[in-house]
Amino acid sequence: MRVLASVMVSALALTAGLAAANAAPPEFQTLPKPEASPALAVTTVAEGLDHPWDIAFMPDGRILVTERTGNLRVIKDGKLLEQPIQGLPEIEEVGQGGLLSVKPHPDYAQNRLVYLTYAEKDPEKAGHRTVVARFKDQGDRFTDGEVIFRGTTVASRHHFGSRMAFGPDGKLYFTIGERGQQDRAQDPSDPSGAVLRINDDGSIPDDNPFVGRDGYHPAVFTIGNRNPQGLAFEPGTGTLWASEHGPQGGDEVNIIRPGVNYGWPVITYGVTYGMGLKIGEGTEKEGMVQPEMYFVPSLAVNDITFVQGDSFPGLQGDIVMALLAGGLVHLDVEDGKIVAGQRLLEDELGRTRDVVQGPDGALYALIDDPAPDGKLVRIERQ
Repeated sequence: MRVLASVMVSALALTAGLAAANAAPPEFQTLPKPEASPALAVTTVAEGLDHPWDIAFMPDGRILVTERTGNLRVIKDGKLLEQPIQGLPEIEEVGQGGLLSVKPHPDYAQNRLVYLTYAEKDPEKAGHRTVVARFKDQGDRFTDGEVIFRGTTVASRHHFGSRMAFGPDGKLYFTIGERGQQDRAQDPSDPSGAVLRINDDGSIPDDNPFVGRDGYHPAVFTIGNRNPQGLAFEPGTGTLWASEHGPQGGDEVNIIRPGVNYGWPVITYGVTYGMGLKIGEGTEKEGMVQPEMYFVPSLAVNDITFVQGDSFPGLQGDIVMALLAGGLVHLDVEDGKIVAGQRLLEDELGRTRDVVQGPDGALYALIDDPAPDGKLVRIERQ
């Protein structure tokens, strides 16, 4: 009876969550501005990066930065080292693909494992795929490289994803876009257009939502995701949030729940590029959830972080999100709902690919330009 009661409580909680997710979402442009949003100052930490994509702060003080063009760069003592990390596999820079996300293992201090996502050319088929690999960090070199997940090979230059986040449960969550072939997002047997969940060695968790179901890929955690570019767990609640590129209009911020269909391309607030034609069946459909918020027009949303500590009182507990359209967005989150929002540093930052909070409490952002204009900047309160 105790097991049955637990299952019933979980089912009720999921039903309540889905009901909330199906409520009409706010459009970013209609949100009020947050009551307190601090004045911010920007300083450059390192210049000369080539399309920087993701940041990882390491326990020894190094900052690792991926360059989409294929190098993993090191910033140490405030300086960009000339020599990138050695020992990486062959990485294909193709369209939106290349070297993407970097994430140290939660127990890095003991095992020195670092995870990368990148685009890989399939030696047997025409096309490329997003892969997840893990390595031993030897300081200036990675060793013992092992691919622990491979996505579907697709002859496309688009929508590789890909962000990673380790959950409070120790599992690795990551995203793969639908590779520019939108129907893949509604195919549960295809890990494209999805949020995925695996163990840290690449094996499949027994409690993944589709494990054991015919026609479903066991690593799939959610479906109907176009091209998620941001992923972060909310401290305290353990809620997983994601930002997702829409088409022309229709960028989304979603709460990621197991087994949920986020609708792409059946429902969307966006339209076709150029001609502005309707996509799919409209903006809602039974069995498909609404975003927490959407953007029309799109601002090309990217990585997200939750601001903690007292460095930014006006941002504490809220989401800050990078924008390829320029700068950042502050989203005021109250009790799991976005209640206010505004753009920050639109002119000061330009095309922003990533934003994270560093160990010193400051925010750090990557400006996604080709070398020598790509850079890492530090953001603090004035």
